[in-house]
Amino acid sequence: MSDTETTQPSTLESKSGTSILEPKSGTSRDFFIGRQPILNIEQNLAGYELLFRSGRENFADVEDDLGASAVVIWQAFADLGIETALGPYKGFINCDKSILVSEVLNVLPAEKIVLEILEKEKINPDLVDLCQYLKSRGFTLALDDFTQYQDKYIPLLGLVDYVKVDITRLDESNLEKTTQTLSRWSHLKLVAEKVESLEQAKYCRDLGYSLFQGYYFARPTILTGRKLGHSEMALIRLLGLVLEDADTRKLEELFKHEPGLALNLMRLTNSAATGIQQRITSLRHAITVLGRRQLQRWLQLLLYTNPAGDSVTSPLLQLAATRGRLMELFAGHLQQGNQSFEDHAFMTGIMSLMPTLMNTSMDMFLNSIALVPDVRSALEAHNGKLGIMLSLTEALESSDGLLCHDLAAKLPGLTSNIINTCLAQAMSWASSIGVETEVSG
Repeated sequence: MSDTETTQPSTLESKSGTSILEPKSGTSRDFFIGRQPILNIEQNLAGYELLFRSGRENFADVEDDLGASAVVIWQAFADLGIETALGPYKGFINCDKSILVSEVLNVLPAEKIVLEILEKEKINPDLVDLCQYLKSRGFTLALDDFTQYQDKYIPLLGLVDYVKVDITRLDESNLEKTTQTLSRWSHLKLVAEKVESLEQAKYCRDLGYSLFQGYYFARPTILTGRKLGHSEMALIRLLGLVLEDADTRKLEELFKHEPGLALNLMRLTNSAATGIQQRITSLRHAITVLGRRQLQRWLQLLLYTNPAGDSVTSPLLQLAATRGRLMELFAGHLQQGNQSFEDHAFMTGIMSLMPTLMNTSMDMFLNSIALVPDVRSALEAHNGKLGIMLSLTEALESSDGLLCHDLAAKLPGLTSNIINTCLAQAMSWASSIGVETEVSG
């Protein structure tokens, strides 16, 4: 590889000679940003794989698809602020060689990005030199979709930091053999992709994997079930009273029987985040100052924390908070100034993961709490405008671009660009929340 090639990322060009960052006339930019969480061995959030999916089937060849993906990657980081949205977590991005030598890399924060080298790439001295150059620029590298070891991988295995293994493409024997071979490179972090259950995650952990990609943590284990703890029951009761617009005296009485919650409430309302200039000295005063809307939001988020209060890296909290905030932002675009609709949208997003938290069915959960009809209908059967918004939110999580396009068409005013902007804002909010002190919208 020449010096020019290794030190000067080139402009990606189409057959017509135009930069792929300058969309051709008539080329759809109807792309959606998806993300898949990556958890560490403690089952806490460690990063996201960022995915870019077309909402239309009009990219007939690899070049067009690559061009559109490059445009979206550029927009995501230059315009939408995905870097901020990642918070403290790493962002993993699929890149073929054309993107690896393009100006797209100029907008990527090297210290936060893991560039995934695709399985299809031909391993030769040029690719090895390129990887060395990218490492010198501060990027972290990964081998994606690794399945079977071959000696040709040796030069790259010494350079990359992660190897991602699609566990659905290997039986147990081959998975164990591949993992054992990779263990020869002690610096490698092994990522198990497409993990569908907690049992699979535990199996891969025992083999030597330290990172796990998938939404297995968001699926309720209904058969095992579990009894809600005392603090969780108290939260449910408090939330029920708030939803019923109960008298402040009833809320105060319940808080008095929950010293931990009462202390957190006092801390919350006395924090600088509330903007209150006076000190809060009583529970009644705290409830009044915080307001029912903020109290409701705080209780909803608090449900997803563990008793120790370690909520920042909880993947379920992050997912629930992102869902709630994303749906609230959608609602703001669909019905500007309708605070009630925004509140119902936030509630729908947050509550959609309660069956997972409680290890129960949605029906059983809905029977345990009073919800307004439109929220209940959305959670129960994805009905109504809130139901469509919830379906869109879930489609973004599964990176189904065509479904996102179809659902957005049912919500006039939500373009793909607005949806991606809302997602970036929701991820940023979710990654920065501290449940005890930041509940404002």
